[in-house]
Amino acid sequence: MITEEQNEFRPLILVAEDDDSNFKLIKAIIGKKCEIHWAKNGLEMIKLFEEHKDNAKAILMDIKMPMMTGIEATVEIRKEDTQIPIIMQTAYAFNSDKELAMQSGASRVLVKPITLNVLRDCLSEYIPGLTWN
Repeated sequence: MITEEQNEFRPLILVAEDDDSNFKLIKAIIGKKCEIHWAKNGLEMIKLFEEHKDNAKAILMDIKMPMMTGIEATVEIRKEDTQIPIIMQTAYAFNSDKELAMQSGASRVLVKPITLNVLRDCLSEYIPGLTWN
Protein backbone atom coordinates (compact mmCIF):
# COMPACT_ATOMS: atom_id res chain seq x y z
CA MET A 1 0.00 0.00 0.00
CA ILE A 2 1.40 3.44 -1.01
CA THR A 3 0.99 6.10 1.63
CA GLU A 4 0.31 9.71 0.77
CA GLU A 5 3.84 10.62 1.88
CA GLN A 6 5.44 8.02 -0.42
CA ASN A 7 3.37 9.25 -3.34
CA GLU A 8 4.26 12.91 -2.74
CA PHE A 9 6.14 14.77 -5.49
CA ARG A 10 9.63 15.72 -4.19
CA PRO A 11 11.60 17.42 -6.96
CA LEU A 12 15.39 17.35 -6.82
CA ILE A 13 16.91 20.81 -6.36
CA LEU A 14 20.67 21.30 -6.71
CA VAL A 15 21.97 24.05 -4.42
CA ALA A 16 25.34 25.80 -4.84
CA GLU A 17 26.07 27.78 -1.68
CA ASP A 18 29.43 28.22 0.05
CA ASP A 19 27.98 29.59 3.29
CA ASP A 20 26.65 26.97 5.73
CA SER A 21 24.07 29.27 7.32
CA ASN A 22 22.67 30.31 3.93
CA PHE A 23 22.38 26.65 2.93
CA LYS A 24 20.61 25.83 6.21
CA LEU A 25 18.13 28.63 5.52
CA ILE A 26 17.39 27.26 2.04
CA LYS A 27 17.02 23.75 3.46
CA ALA A 28 14.62 25.02 6.13
CA ILE A 29 12.51 26.79 3.50
CA ILE A 30 12.23 24.00 0.90
CA GLY A 31 13.59 20.82 2.52
CA LYS A 32 10.26 19.29 3.50
CA LYS A 33 8.94 19.38 -0.07
CA CYS A 34 12.14 19.00 -2.11
CA GLU A 35 15.09 16.67 -2.24
CA ILE A 36 18.24 18.79 -1.98
CA HIS A 37 21.82 18.09 -3.04
CA TRP A 38 24.47 20.60 -1.94
CA ALA A 39 27.59 21.91 -3.67
CA LYS A 40 29.88 24.38 -1.90
CA ASN A 41 31.31 26.00 -5.04
CA GLY A 42 30.85 26.18 -8.79
CA LEU A 43 33.18 23.26 -9.54
CA GLU A 44 31.23 21.00 -7.19
CA MET A 45 27.98 22.18 -8.81
CA ILE A 46 29.16 21.19 -12.28
CA LYS A 47 30.01 17.72 -10.97
CA LEU A 48 26.70 17.48 -9.11
CA PHE A 49 24.82 18.58 -12.22
CA GLU A 50 26.59 15.93 -14.33
CA GLU A 51 25.57 13.26 -11.82
CA HIS A 52 21.93 14.36 -11.55
CA LYS A 53 21.08 16.20 -14.76
CA ASP A 54 18.40 13.69 -15.73
CA ASN A 55 16.51 14.12 -12.45
CA ALA A 56 17.21 17.66 -11.27
CA LYS A 57 14.31 20.08 -11.65
CA ALA A 58 16.12 23.33 -10.77
CA ILE A 59 19.40 24.80 -9.60
CA LEU A 60 19.81 27.43 -6.89
CA MET A 61 23.17 29.08 -7.54
CA ASP A 62 25.02 31.56 -5.36
CA ILE A 63 26.86 34.09 -7.54
CA LYS A 64 29.93 34.66 -5.37
CA MET A 65 31.69 31.41 -4.41
CA PRO A 66 35.31 30.27 -4.12
CA MET A 67 37.13 28.23 -6.79
CA MET A 68 34.48 28.90 -9.44
CA THR A 69 31.75 31.53 -9.26
CA GLY A 70 28.10 30.87 -9.90
CA ILE A 71 28.37 32.91 -13.09
CA GLU A 72 31.15 30.66 -14.42
CA ALA A 73 29.33 27.49 -13.38
CA THR A 74 26.12 28.69 -15.03
CA VAL A 75 27.94 29.35 -18.30
CA GLU A 76 29.32 25.78 -18.22
CA ILE A 77 25.96 24.20 -17.38
CA ARG A 78 24.22 26.18 -20.14
CA LYS A 79 26.61 24.66 -22.70
CA GLU A 80 24.94 21.34 -21.97
CA ASP A 81 21.43 22.21 -20.80
CA THR A 82 19.49 25.30 -21.84
CA GLN A 83 16.23 24.30 -20.16
CA ILE A 84 16.88 23.65 -16.46
CA PRO A 85 15.88 26.67 -14.37
CA ILE A 86 18.92 28.29 -12.76
CA ILE A 87 17.90 30.67 -10.00
CA MET A 88 20.86 32.76 -8.98
CA GLN A 89 21.20 34.33 -5.54
CA THR A 90 23.27 37.35 -4.68
CA ALA A 91 23.87 39.43 -1.60
CA TYR A 92 24.47 42.40 -3.88
CA ALA A 93 21.49 44.21 -5.33
CA PHE A 94 23.50 46.01 -8.01
CA ASN A 95 21.90 45.99 -11.46
CA SER A 96 25.27 45.06 -12.99
CA ASP A 97 25.35 41.81 -10.95
CA LYS A 98 21.81 40.96 -12.00
CA GLU A 99 22.53 41.73 -15.65
CA LEU A 100 25.71 39.63 -15.63
CA ALA A 101 23.80 36.74 -14.06
CA MET A 102 21.06 36.93 -16.69
CA GLN A 103 23.64 37.15 -19.50
CA SER A 104 25.35 34.02 -18.16
CA GLY A 105 22.12 32.06 -18.48
CA ALA A 106 20.27 32.57 -15.20
CA SER A 107 16.51 32.13 -15.33
CA ARG A 108 15.99 34.48 -12.38
CA VAL A 109 18.04 36.43 -9.84
CA LEU A 110 17.00 36.66 -6.19
CA VAL A 111 18.57 39.07 -3.72
CA LYS A 112 19.66 37.74 -0.33
CA PRO A 113 18.50 37.36 2.30
CA ILE A 114 16.17 34.87 0.65
CA THR A 115 12.69 34.82 2.17
CA LEU A 116 10.34 31.89 2.44
CA ASN A 117 7.64 33.27 0.14
CA VAL A 118 10.01 34.57 -2.53
CA LEU A 119 11.92 31.29 -2.84
CA ARG A 120 8.86 29.07 -2.72
CA ASP A 121 6.93 31.20 -5.22
CA CYS A 122 9.91 31.26 -7.57
CA LEU A 123 10.40 27.48 -7.49
CA SER A 124 6.66 26.91 -7.97
CA GLU A 125 6.79 28.98 -11.17
CA TYR A 126 9.46 26.72 -12.65
CA ILE A 127 8.39 23.32 -11.31
CA PRO A 128 4.86 22.27 -12.26
CA GLY A 129 3.18 20.30 -9.50
CA LEU A 130 5.25 21.74 -6.66
CA THR A 131 2.95 22.97 -3.91
CA TRP A 132 3.71 24.13 -0.38
CA ASN A 133 0.47 23.21 1.41
